Amino acid sequence: MRKHLLTSAFAIMAGAASAQVAAPQFEDGPGPNLVIEVAGADGAAKGTITLDLLADTAPGHVERIVALAKAGAYDGVVFHRVIDGFMAQTGDVQYGKQGADNSLAGSGGSDQGDLKAEFSDIPFQAGTVGMARARSVDSANSQFFINLAPAPFLNGEYTVFGQLIDGWDVLNDIEKGDAQQNGAVESPDYMAKVTVVE
Repeated sequence: MRKHLLTSAFAIMAGAASAQVAAPQFEDGPGPNLVIEVAGADGAAKGTITLDLLADTAPGHVERIVALAKAGAYDGVVFHRVIDGFMAQTGDVQYGKQGADNSLAGSGGSDQGDLKAEFSDIPFQAGTVGMARARSVDSANSQFFINLAPAPFLNGEYTVFGQLIDGWDVLNDIEKGDAQQNGAVESPDYMAKVTVVE
């Protein structure tokens, strides 16, 4: 089943691309941190993004993300859906490998079971990291997204499990998709290497 965010939300955001918002100012908490080395479709390094994972807020989701990262499952996975002024989505370890046929990217997950939602009162701001899911609130698996701008309509609907603490410029430089095609990216950037810093 496709792990979309709200389809109607994509349609709303597709109507108007917004100017880049100011870099978020999140403090580095107890972690762990997820360090993502981003590369362009041509393999050229674009920089590094660092996410502070909120283990106290969403322990099940953080445990899954950390396990997949340590197993190397996220290495080479594309940013398959990127909407300017909204978010960048990645993490389809099943169908989203760079250099492969990405026509199904966004519809897969990992070989682990789906996760129960861990909702909190943390709002979706620029730099907030949330888990993508299908219609069921308990269908998150491996895909996640990082907000490029505040998205209050997502509050309480998706599990927040992290905050971007470094690499805002790199995040905003990720290849954008066609808003009229739900943000699908023709030649996507990808996560060349993902590591966990405890």
